[in-house]
Amino acid sequence: MLASPRLAPMSGIYLDHAATTPMLEVAITAMDTQLRTLGNPSSLHTQGRAVRKDLEEARESIARAVDCDPTEVIFTASGTEANNTALKGIYWSSRKNGRNVVVISAIEHHAILDPALWLAEHEGAEIVYIGVDVHGVIKLDELREFIEQRADEIAVISVMASNNETGVIQPIAEVVAIAGDIPVHSDAVQSFRKSELSFNKLGLYAMTISAHKIGGPIGVGALILKRTIEIPALLHGGGQEREIRSGTLNAPAIVSFAAAVSDHSYQASMVSELRDFFAQEVVALIPDAYVNGINAARLPGIVNVTFPGTQSDTLLLLMDAEKVSCSTGSACSAGVHRPSHVLLAMGHNEITAQSSLRFSFGSQSTIQDCQYALSVLPDVIRRGRAANFV
Repeated sequence: MLASPRLAPMSGIYLDHAATTPMLEVAITAMDTQLRTLGNPSSLHTQGRAVRKDLEEARESIARAVDCDPTEVIFTASGTEANNTALKGIYWSSRKNGRNVVVISAIEHHAILDPALWLAEHEGAEIVYIGVDVHGVIKLDELREFIEQRADEIAVISVMASNNETGVIQPIAEVVAIAGDIPVHSDAVQSFRKSELSFNKLGLYAMTISAHKIGGPIGVGALILKRTIEIPALLHGGGQEREIRSGTLNAPAIVSFAAAVSDHSYQASMVSELRDFFAQEVVALIPDAYVNGINAARLPGIVNVTFPGTQSDTLLLLMDAEKVSCSTGSACSAGVHRPSHVLLAMGHNEITAQSSLRFSFGSQSTIQDCQYALSVLPDVIRRGRAANFV
């Protein structure tokens, strides 16, 4: 059984890298330098052209990393904006041809779920959810059967590259193959730079990435959109970014994004070792705990664990009191605790879907971080169960 000293650094232990990860020094330096550089990248004078050059070099760097043409990189202020732009834009384009069905997996992030619901409420879309198996992998047979029945009605399909709660990787290449000529978008925010990801090889219509998940700044993302495709804009104005995303480009954030992309400090094999060590020790310490999606291909850094007889929000607060930052496996809105839609889709009931924690590791995570979190976990679970049965 694991034995570790209960000594945490003053700043605590951060095990929530799937939410956001610390900015890399190279990204901070690049952003600081660009912040000191005068010029609007849309201006034609010397300063403007110099900033435009920096920005386009950043675009090329990101394009190489994601394996697409630089013209296919459309900068946004977040992954959420990129998801909204893709889903709504593709839907509006396809609706001209009488297609009004939006197909998404049942485990999508709210940055896809919510715009899909908006399209249903305001634009007459029909939303179809494709289920997942107990391991959290999309049911390809279910998708195939639906497409065979209603292919001519489908405006867009959106399936995330990997799940943000469980880390389970989805078979996007197979989804694209089944879809045929139907546009497929993938939210690849969690997967980017953590697992193999090629826009060209996957054959996607559109894909979303974000900077702050890989050590870049918060507030910048990108929509990767085939250069032959035109979609309606959400923002209108100066006509930047193929007239799809108007607004003065945030050159400091974009250049910093590219610097983070070019960094290679994230070692997937090392992060995977931490993930597996932590998962094994959790089950050894808490015998009735179980890791969700453990039998599927997963991202290197995510461990989602269900602790029967607990409430995840209570566990979160107890872990936080022990200076360990992690997250729940469910979404909280306006202080109301709700079961995770991801875990429900995987077969959990309303109770167990509210009894999970997500621990996620990054390039700066250490074995000592894991050991400290594990050292406080048994007492946290004991207290959590006691509180649950009061």
